[in-house]
Amino acid sequence: SSVQDEAVDKSTFKECNQIAFYRRQKCLHPGKSSYRALLESVTLSDESVKFQIIHEENKVLLQVEICEIEDNIFRLKIDEAHPLRARYKVPDVLIKEPTTQRLSISQKEAGVLVLKSAKEDYRLRVIANPFQVELQSKGETVLSMNSNGLLYFEHLQPPPSDRKPTAESKEAASDSSKEKQEDLGLWQEKFGSFLDIKAHGPSSVGMDFSLHGFEHVYGIPEHTEALLLKNTSDGDAYRLYNLDIFGHKIHDKIGIYGSVPLLLAHKPNRTSGIFWLNSSETLVDISTKAVAEQVPSRAAAEAAKQRAVPLTDVRWMSESGIIDAFLFDTFKQFAALTGTQALPPLFSLGYHQCRWNYEDEQDVKAVDDGFDEHDIPYDVIWLDIEHTDGKRYFTWDKKKFQNPRKMQEHLRKKKRKLVVIVDPHIKVDPMYTLYSQAKEKGYFVKDRNGQDFEGICWPGSSCYLDFTNPEVRKWYGDQFAFKTYKGSTNILFVWNDMNEPSVFKGAELTMQKDAVHYNSWEHREVHNLYGFYQQMATAEGLIRRSSGKERPFVLTRSFFAGSQRYGAVWTGDNTAEWSYLKISIPMLLTISMAGISFCGADVGGFIGDPEPELLVRWYQAGAYQPFFRGHSNMESKRREPWLFGEESSQLIRAAVRERYVLLPYLYSLFYRAHAAAEPVMRALWIEFPGKIETFGVENEYMLGNALLVHPVTEPEAKAVSVLLPGPEEIWYDFRKFKRMEHPGTLKIPVTLENIPVFQRGGTVIPLKTTAGKSTEWMIDVSYELHVALDTEACAVGELYLDDGHSFQYLHKKQFLYRKFTFHKNILSSSCRDGSGQYRTTCVVERVIVLGFGQPPTCVTACSKDGKEKEVLFTYNTKTSALMLENLALSIDADWKICI
Repeated sequence: SSVQDEAVDKSTFKECNQIAFYRRQKCLHPGKSSYRALLESVTLSDESVKFQIIHEENKVLLQVEICEIEDNIFRLKIDEAHPLRARYKVPDVLIKEPTTQRLSISQKEAGVLVLKSAKEDYRLRVIANPFQVELQSKGETVLSMNSNGLLYFEHLQPPPSDRKPTAESKEAASDSSKEKQEDLGLWQEKFGSFLDIKAHGPSSVGMDFSLHGFEHVYGIPEHTEALLLKNTSDGDAYRLYNLDIFGHKIHDKIGIYGSVPLLLAHKPNRTSGIFWLNSSETLVDISTKAVAEQVPSRAAAEAAKQRAVPLTDVRWMSESGIIDAFLFDTFKQFAALTGTQALPPLFSLGYHQCRWNYEDEQDVKAVDDGFDEHDIPYDVIWLDIEHTDGKRYFTWDKKKFQNPRKMQEHLRKKKRKLVVIVDPHIKVDPMYTLYSQAKEKGYFVKDRNGQDFEGICWPGSSCYLDFTNPEVRKWYGDQFAFKTYKGSTNILFVWNDMNEPSVFKGAELTMQKDAVHYNSWEHREVHNLYGFYQQMATAEGLIRRSSGKERPFVLTRSFFAGSQRYGAVWTGDNTAEWSYLKISIPMLLTISMAGISFCGADVGGFIGDPEPELLVRWYQAGAYQPFFRGHSNMESKRREPWLFGEESSQLIRAAVRERYVLLPYLYSLFYRAHAAAEPVMRALWIEFPGKIETFGVENEYMLGNALLVHPVTEPEAKAVSVLLPGPEEIWYDFRKFKRMEHPGTLKIPVTLENIPVFQRGGTVIPLKTTAGKSTEWMIDVSYELHVALDTEACAVGELYLDDGHSFQYLHKKQFLYRKFTFHKNILSSSCRDGSGQYRTTCVVERVIVLGFGQPPTCVTACSKDGKEKEVLFTYNTKTSALMLENLALSIDADWKICI
């Protein structure tokens, strides 16, 4: 079976109006809420404030719990007060049960309860009738919940009785009523030939949030959509439901491979985030409008003035679970909940060469040799599904890969790595050890009748491991042990694909929602967590394989909040067209905002054959993005970088070499992502939060705080329009060192040679002086620093360094963290973190100071022991760049250069 055959038909996937819980929730229109808070039920503890709310019509009680988590994060939970059975609460996504701070009651009267935060910066105002909650900061309402009355909570009910109908119920069971029941999809729901039986009935939840003063909203990946979230119309909500959509359309709100239910709103003085912790299918409606606001009048007699301010309403609708929402305002706070980006091994920041499929061991060797022959650096070669014995993962095709260990030893000598694909579906074959063991242990997801769920995937009939079960995850991770995974070595790493999960003949090409997981939870509850759990099991297995010593590398296609703790993600099966190169930028920026810094898009497009110009432009963009992999489909022509003629090879070589020279900066950025939750690839507004002109920019981005990158995404472009934020900023051409005339929107001429990249004044970027065959070949290559001066003739930057592969940076303080400062014509190197113990013989060989006003008279370098030496320099009067050479200053020591 080919996924191309399965996924081309758009009718394979649901429109919003074909989703029953969405239709049910949309019957509830904005207006007065049916819920009233029972303020007499308020209880206050160190952990939280609890009270009940009642539905005025059906009299069902819900329990509301509000707590403040350290660092001004607020959590609102709503569950049934007395559920028929426990409702699903998402485990394992939060890194720990958050530490709470005691809220105090500052007012409780006349139907209003006011809660004060520990530091007294925030107040939560609970209005009893109709129930709503306002979050206020310094007297200003930042966000309100249920102000449109759209709180929706389907309480669990016993199934419709089989007992003899009474006269009254006979009428209720008339044809039209049955039709209505079916339309509402309460106990079962049809889609095409599929029937979803809901054993526990309807359990949908929803709530509206109003963001006051905000009109720019971002987040909720993954969609092939613009950076700024758009207003939704009926039937066109943003959908969060992980699906394998081959050749997905552009500008479509349907969910694709991953889901992070995090929405960010930004205005010049504030960012607000909402994290809706729910792993069932979720739809998000967005509506931004201008509302009139009273302006306090100075003179009492003067009529009160009104001004129009923006207001964005966000409505979350989930199929099941509870309402569990977190409110915060920084990336660091979100990371405090879901964790930071795992620090990747250095090799994984190099270039990856992939194809479905490299044929055999000879093919792998030929491709590996080809990179050396054409002098193009690369670190990892990848094997897709055809390397296995009949799509049985953890095995090798006995004819094509007769000696996988020898193949890996050859790669190891070349200082390179291998990645193999390991999908979650397991071929039904009693002779296949993995299958027979998992079956015997009861480790597969079950169907609604208690049998192992079977679906079609690459191997044909397959069963699916239940990664929600910790025992299954432990067992699965153990399969990566060298003694178990025959033919594997410690240079083999892993790619988890098809883990939405993809089921070729399933409803929407995924698993039935009524399939049953560990602890009897239905698949509908856990769907968006499936890939998250497989990547977790794989990463933990790779760590155990090395007895806890080595960092893993795992790429996953499907992801959820918290996936950043386990490795990298990519945007899936894209197409070799200019529009897919263009949309990859906002897609990656959105994934980065959601905490997953290690992300990328397949260079050249997985589907189809790119023209040489498009391929070159894609390499040039990919070289300045976090995860850098070329990949192609078996129906595409071979796509090794040297197959497109000498000119294209030369341009691709230059782009890849630029990436390798930039690795010290990139690795330092990943350390900041790991330690401080700063995104590696950033939308402009993150770096320039006060500049409204940056808020919608999606065709360029910042790489860290120092580089602005503007990929060329149109064919035959002669010039591009670049926004260089200003006016107090200075920008320099990253390659020519020339200061740009002025900030603002500039028309920049381009050739096919490269894409515009600019260094921001006030920054220092560490680079390697030359590229090597792979990252490991470059360990001893010397450094150069690019010091770009700001309006005050100052600059600051840093370099993080460790062994690039182990956990010793964490357990044994084996790291080096240096700070470079340029101030009053002195460039100094100092220690950024004194606890670091790592040593290196590497030196800073060259320094280039950009924007240096006039030629210096002399330059001296002074080491910590007081030794001084004169420095060789050249000054370029055209560019005002000062180059200092032959420095040989230790990277791990303090020193100064006086100009």
